[in-house]
Amino acid sequence: MDTENLIRLIQAVSDSALTGFRYEESGVRIHLTKKQDRVAGNPVDYPAPVELSKRSDPEEIQPVKIQPEKDAQGMLVASPLVGVFYAAPSEEAAPFVQVGDRVKKGQTLGIVEAMKLMNHIESEYDGTVTEILVKNGQNVEYNQPLFRIG
Repeated sequence: MDTENLIRLIQAVSDSALTGFRYEESGVRIHLTKKQDRVAGNPVDYPAPVELSKRSDPEEIQPVKIQPEKDAQGMLVASPLVGVFYAAPSEEAAPFVQVGDRVKKGQTLGIVEAMKLMNHIESEYDGTVTEILVKNGQNVEYNQPLFRIG
């Protein structure tokens, strides 16, 4: 890729609503990320999943009861989108955080990949990671809890 096309690509990503962009061609890899537009996890109440019956009759859909943990304390950081969760920036790298790590507001906790875009999940709180609720490479849903910060 020549310099002129690279500059146009950077400008196009900068002007768009994208938070990240990856491109690979003939062994050349480009990964662009906008720091000011990073997606941050927010504290939310995760709705109970719905169990679908074998038939597609909407009246047969029953909510699944989830038992909350009795001693679970802290604030949840949930996925702001549907995608694949990654605990580290690459396969060879150490995870962003582990249980017991102190984190500050704005610190990256993980990544959710959606449509080939890497969306950094940032802590909304200062505190300690008390639980990591998903596994590396796991598919996650919108509003699904990812971390508990105590």
